[in-house]
Amino acid sequence: MDNKKKTVEYGKYGILFITPFFVAFLIFQLYPLLNTFVTSLFYNHRVGRAAATVEFGFGNYTNFVFGEGGGGEVWHAIVVTVILWLLNFIPQILLSLLLASWFTDMHNKVKGQGFFKVVMYLPNIITAATIAVLFYNLFDINGPLTVLFRKIGWVGDHGVLDRGWWSLIIIAFIQFWMWYGNTMIVLVAGIMGINPSLYEAAMVDGATPNQQFFSITLPLLKPILQFTMVTSAIGGLQMFDIPQLFNVGGPSVNIGGAMVNSTTTVVMLIKKYVDPGAAQNYGRAAAYSVVLFVITTAVSLIFKKLTDEKD
Repeated sequence: MDNKKKTVEYGKYGILFITPFFVAFLIFQLYPLLNTFVTSLFYNHRVGRAAATVEFGFGNYTNFVFGEGGGGEVWHAIVVTVILWLLNFIPQILLSLLLASWFTDMHNKVKGQGFFKVVMYLPNIITAATIAVLFYNLFDINGPLTVLFRKIGWVGDHGVLDRGWWSLIIIAFIQFWMWYGNTMIVLVAGIMGINPSLYEAAMVDGATPNQQFFSITLPLLKPILQFTMVTSAIGGLQMFDIPQLFNVGGPSVNIGGAMVNSTTTVVMLIKKYVDPGAAQNYGRAAAYSVVLFVITTAVSLIFKKLTDEKD
């Protein structure tokens, strides 16, 4: 009689459960990424339904990214995108850290925390189109805020949106307003995961709240900050919906001595060359996508290096 117990191999079930993820990743992420690199090596120009002119080589990079054939537009769009991202991310992370620290302070028992968190998170669940239309109507040439600024003397007969820097700041504020609540919730979760005994020991040693924040909270919050900063960089550099919906064809702004459209981001520029019915150039759009990919990767690696935990 065989007394050996029959064992169950659970490993095969784990492989079975994770297989759908890898299948979806290969089809919808890895293949498009590799195809973008390949497409960027083809000069593919099409006007309407006319036949495309296809040439293989690095012409998209030498002519449109680093050359005279339009290299300026992509770098100007990158500058506008980075400015928009920094104007919304820096105050967003600072305010989110402040609120997260306030809500999790053991000595500061805030009443109705759930209500405040919901109200602050609410803009994140409103569609971008709704928010864009709301702010556009507020700052339109006859909008209530524009009329108010005109009475104060901040603007003349023209509208607020006729000025490039105004449009830039308003779009950055919309992005900040939409996402600071989400960032705050993530940071609150990270702080609540820190062992309370560390704060109790610090209080026994006479540490002030500021000393506790900079010596305990920030160092132990680095993994969450890394996640927040990297995801913000990826999302911010791929910004599209708010600038596109809020102020299409907006006013120009002087950046580095050149007049640049204040609302055109890199993704908007990419879309310009894949729009049907227009002068399409998939290779040029793909080359711009590769440039954006490289910049996003570099920024993400810098943030990772800055927030890595030291041994």
